[in-house]
Amino acid sequence: MVQNSSGTRSFASDNNAGVHPEILQAIGRANQGHVVAYGADSYTRSAIKKFEEHFGQDIAVFFTFNGTGANVLSLQALTRPFHSILCSAYAHIYTDECGAPEKHTGCKLIPLPQENGKIRLDSVRHAYHGIGDEHHSQPRVISITQSTEMGTVYRPEEIQALSQFAHDNGMFLHMDGARIANAAAALGQNLRQATRDLGVDVLSFGGTKNGILGGEAVVFFQPELSQDFLYLRKQSMQLASKMRFIAAQFEALLTGDLWRRSAEHANRMARLLEMEVSRIPGVKIVWKVEANGVFAQIPAHSIEKINQHYFFYTWMEEESIVRWMCSFDTTEEDVRDFVKVVAEAVKG
Repeated sequence: MVQNSSGTRSFASDNNAGVHPEILQAIGRANQGHVVAYGADSYTRSAIKKFEEHFGQDIAVFFTFNGTGANVLSLQALTRPFHSILCSAYAHIYTDECGAPEKHTGCKLIPLPQENGKIRLDSVRHAYHGIGDEHHSQPRVISITQSTEMGTVYRPEEIQALSQFAHDNGMFLHMDGARIANAAAALGQNLRQATRDLGVDVLSFGGTKNGILGGEAVVFFQPELSQDFLYLRKQSMQLASKMRFIAAQFEALLTGDLWRRSAEHANRMARLLEMEVSRIPGVKIVWKVEANGVFAQIPAHSIEKINQHYFFYTWMEEESIVRWMCSFDTTEEDVRDFVKVVAEAVKG
């Protein structure tokens, strides 16, 4: 397998992309003199104001190092160890965080059937049982990923239905928004419309996959839910001493619609990639391309051949389904060069 050289953009993950130039400039501007550590600085205050501009005044915002930290701490703030968390069987918190949510929350994660990456209200209802029974973990949180692990996007009414059920039954709705920018851009929504206005209680707001060097945010739309978050974050080793460098990135991301520009570009490149590979005999798009990911079923023999030139992930090995992700810096030339390699490999 070839790891891409610095001159070649991969289609493995938007995590593999570099840092947006405007983000780098923001880091440079923050790298002046000394400021108070641990978030008690003007850069962090300014970044939080940007979040308030997008999501509303009465929120609580906290920065973390990474997405797993943001997800785990979001869930930990909402639960006690006897609770359970309902999520897709393909949710990142269930499959790709090495058991961190269960280890740190003490909660049981309940995997639910998914359709095109989404959990449905019927499956949530089916899993909502044992209430008040001391022998059963008590459902407390519904967690969804937007956009989903299959590259699809929940429609607003689907999120509203889940949030309504959660609130009617004393539960919370958590959104893993590692790619919330891509989802909001795809839906033509602003960030508040895509989250808070739909009934989301806590959002893990992703930045790394949308051009940030490093850092994620946890946004509480009911500040009282964050009462102990400062201590949870410190105890979980997610408190940055030089917080200004994380904060400055988010201030830049949320200024001048950089978040939207970057996400729209990545989404557009994914649609171009879908269109081009769909013309190749033997390539089948398995899920609707709605954000910045393309999932395709390709002949098994072609995977290794493509991997000799481009690094990417095989998503479902038995079915030869692969994942190709586009980023803020993917170009049309990148797409067409990649498609040529795919076409040659599939041809055999």
